[in-house]
Amino acid sequence: MREQIAFFVSIFPALWEGLIVSLKLSAGALILGFTIGLPMALARTYGKGIVKKIAIAYIETIRGTPMVVQLFIIYFGLPDLGILIDRIPAAIIALGINSSAYQAEYFRGAIQSIDSGQMMAAEALGMTKKQAVRHIILPQALRIVLPPWSNEVIYMVKYTSVAFLIAVPELMARGKMIISWTFKPLEVLFWVGVIYVIVLSIIAKIVDLVELKISIPGFQMSREDHY
Repeated sequence: MREQIAFFVSIFPALWEGLIVSLKLSAGALILGFTIGLPMALARTYGKGIVKKIAIAYIETIRGTPMVVQLFIIYFGLPDLGILIDRIPAAIIALGINSSAYQAEYFRGAIQSIDSGQMMAAEALGMTKKQAVRHIILPQALRIVLPPWSNEVIYMVKYTSVAFLIAVPELMARGKMIISWTFKPLEVLFWVGVIYVIVLSIIAKIVDLVELKISIPGFQMSREDHY
């Protein structure tokens, strides 16, 4: 056991650097996913004609193709069109675009869970549809969506491991590098797994606390319902 702990101490600095990269990738991807996903959810829920069709096509196309394919198109495919993107930005864009489609569906479900009578009441009071969505629907939907959306936070930290395929030095890539130096795959992967479990447990606890803080009593969407 002492040898294992000593080994972990010796490789921890490299794994820590990889973890920081993974968390940065996750944060960037989640922000990008939110920025794209929420408008797509609104377009799919309230849009009409071509706007709604574009939103549906985008969401279904992204959800229907593997993340690795999306990553390779952005990093290896776009240079053929003269668009060069560095590794880390390419990973953030690919992860963010993938996340946006799933976030859009989380948001759409939360929006549709709100009683349609609230929209009718808002319009009866003289609000436009845009005002009702902005001031009545969205504030509730963003609170309701937190439990299922928190799954995306947890998944995203794990999904960053695909970035090692384009040589981004995230946690898994660091682990593979250490394996090539030490020839101890089992021990390295064990400690990588331990780090993932600890970090994701902390993130889940933080999200749970935020959820309790802003939840609407008697009106929540369970996280477990979305596993």
